[in-house]
Order: sequence, then structure tokens, then C-alpha cells
Amino acid sequence: GEILALCGGKENISAFTNCMTRLRLDLIDKTKADVAGIKKLDGILGVVDGRQMQIVVGPGHAQRLREAFEKVSGILGGAPVEEGEIKDVAADMKAKIKAQQKGAAQNLFRHVGNIFLPLIPGFIACGLVIAICNVLKMIDAGIVANPWFNLFAAIGSIMAGIMAVVIGFNSAREFGGSAILGAIAGALIYLPQLNGLDGQTLTIPLISITLKAGYGGVVGVLASAAAFAKIEGLVRKIVPAWLDLFLVPLITVIAGSIITFALIMPICAVLMDIITFILVDFALKTGGIVGGYILSATFLPLVMLGIHQGLVPIHAQLIAEHGYTVLLPVLACAGAGQVGMAIAVYVKTKDKKLRQIISSSLPIGFLGIGEPLIYGVSLPLFYPFITACLGAGFGGALIAFVTSRIGDVGATTFGLSGILMAAIIANKMWIWYLLGLVAAYIGGFVLTFLFGYKDEYLERLR
Repeated sequence: GEILALCGGKENISAFTNCMTRLRLDLIDKTKADVAGIKKLDGILGVVDGRQMQIVVGPGHAQRLREAFEKVSGILGGAPVEEGEIKDVAADMKAKIKAQQKGAAQNLFRHVGNIFLPLIPGFIACGLVIAICNVLKMIDAGIVANPWFNLFAAIGSIMAGIMAVVIGFNSAREFGGSAILGAIAGALIYLPQLNGLDGQTLTIPLISITLKAGYGGVVGVLASAAAFAKIEGLVRKIVPAWLDLFLVPLITVIAGSIITFALIMPICAVLMDIITFILVDFALKTGGIVGGYILSATFLPLVMLGIHQGLVPIHAQLIAEHGYTVLLPVLACAGAGQVGMAIAVYVKTKDKKLRQIISSSLPIGFLGIGEPLIYGVSLPLFYPFITACLGAGFGGALIAFVTSRIGDVGATTFGLSGILMAAIIANKMWIWYLLGLVAAYIGGFVLTFLFGYKDEYLERLR
């Protein structure tokens, strides 16, 4: 009733519905709504006063609020719709961060994100199948002789087998080429026949290259697909329309293959070696505690800059080469530091609204979905973001120490984070990953509790 009155009465409501966390109202005259008054009501987490007024109440409450609003107003609401952020301040903060990510590097890595993000469900599904197989083998080692088990295990390996093809497929679409030609470009890099050349070399004037499958890695796939798309566009401008279907794909494949074998594969191979040496051999294997701390503590600032997507091809390459990526568990501790931060703020604050935001965001935070905590709590308050990052470093340091001294703590796929990542940790090292998460939880909590939060910071959320 209070909301209805503050919105100008039922005569001012043209339609309303709800999403997962919000009551969405279409007002006839927006000037009649008392937005400030609505924000002061108990249980209201925020109000988005835009084209459609959105009253944020959090998961589990929006549906009940819509039903109550129907009874009070006597108006039948519309069907629930899909929804975005948990809190308006979170949406505003995220939009501001995204708006600042307009540099050349950010645009490049945005392309990379557009290529890999659609593939994540496949990586998660196959990764979890592999995890289930590993658990079954721990329970009964003899199950490997069961044909049904082997078929199930083969399903888990599908994504690894087609990874280069689907990455090439998505890359071509992202760069404006034909998707199927991009798939061919991706397949070139991992062409099995390259391993059967018995040391033969590809000889081109001034260039002599020994070929092998996978030379150039995932970065080579991206570059090859981009080259195919560029060649296709140039050829299409020259070839007559009536020959387009025949000559454009033929010339693209031949010219693109030559460029891939002669230039892209050797150049990208060197590039991949340099990157993996810096991040894995130097930062983790040699750097140990210090390297792990720095990687984990600085990961979320990289996210803020929009360049974290550049690490996705590195994860994919490490998985292709070794079956797992040792970088991802270390970086996953960044989200765990945010969880520890949120618990500390919840304990210290007396603000009911902030406690409601945290309590609704914490469960998914433990599962590795940290955006509501980052954009809705730590970043707007600023200082908790710093202490959360510094606290996360302790988890990364522990995992890096184990990787450098005991054995690799690696994730067999990407897309999962938080506690769920334990299911895809290779070599039975999952307990060390969980201990790393706990260290990050504790680090984020202690630093935030001691140095990162005062109630006076709440003015940043108003």
C-alpha cells in the first residue's frame, strides 16, 4: 500500500510486472512518484528511476511483492521477465566501469571475450563429466573396464577435441568472416597430419619451418581465423558475383593456409612460449608465494580495466597442452577475497539495507559469482575493494606455493569458480584448492574488518 501511494496511486499505474529481484512499474506520470520516499521503506534495496521504475527487493521477494501489489491495487500484473543486476548501485557501477573500457587493448580483449564466453557452457559440461568420471574411478578403479564408463568418459573429452574448431568458428563470426572457414582455420593449427611429416620442413623463400600439430596454440587459432576473415573480405571485392561461391572460399583456404603455416604458427608459437613462461614458469613455479600473491591480488583490477579476457586463450592453451590450467585456481581466489570482505562488512555494519544486499549476494559469491558483491558493495565503498584484493592474495600465495613445491593445482576446464571449481581440479589436488579459498576468505575478512570498513563509507552508496 505504501509503495502504491508513493507511486501516485493506482490511477498512475499503466502496467507492472516483476523479474527475479525487482518490481517493475510503468507509470503514466513519473513526476508523481516519490522515489526518495520509496527508497526509505523497509526491505527496499534500491530504486532504478528510468524508462521503467524498478524497485529492487532482492531474490525471492520480487514475486511476493508483485502478488501483494496486485491485491492492493486491484490491477493484474504482467508475466515475470528476466532480470539483470541485484541492486541499482551495482548496475550503475558496472555501467560506469564498462564505459571506461574503450581503449584499443580493451576492444581487443572484448573480441576475445565474445569468442570464448559462448563456449563456457560446453567447457563446464564436459569438465563436470570428467570430474564425475574421476570420482567414479576413486570409488572403483575397475570401472575403467566398463564400456559404458568409457563412453561416458569420451563425452567428457569432446570439448577438448573440438576446441580449436569451435574457437575458429566463433572467431570468424567475430571478425566478419564465414564461420565455416573460421572452423577450417582453427582445424589447421591442430591438423593431425602435421605430426606425420617425419621431420619434413615447409620451405618458402627465406623461410624454412618444421611443422607440428598445435604449433601456435590457441592464439594461433585466433590469428588464423582473423586472417581468413580478412582474406575472404578482400577476395570478395575482386571476384565476380557469379563466381563467388566457388572462388572466394577456395582462394581464402589456400591463401589463408599458406599464411598460417608460414607466419602465424611460428610467430604465435614464440608468443605463447613467452606468455606461458612469464605467467607459469616465472610467476608461479619460480615466484611461488610472491608470484601467486601478486596474480591473485591484482586480478580484479585487471577485470576493472577490461583486459582479463586476454588470459582466456592462455587457460585454453594450458588445458590443450597439459590437460589443466594452473593459473585459474590462483586467480579464482580473487573472488574468495570478496566473499571474506562481504562477511566482514556484514559483521561491522549497522545498516539494514547493506546487510540485505550482502545476505542476498553471499550464497552465489561462494559459488564463484562475485559481480553483485564487487559492483554492489566493495567497489562503491572503495576501501573494502582494496582490502578484499589484498586478502585474496593469501589464497593465491598458498596455491602457488603448493604448485611450485608439491604438485600442480590445476583446473581441467574454465567457467567454474568458487567452491564449484573443486570438482574440476586435476591430480586429486582439490583439497589444496579449497585451502587456498579458505585462506582468501580469511584474508579478505581480517583485512576488511581491521582496515577496510567504517559506516561513514555508506555515503558512497547514497
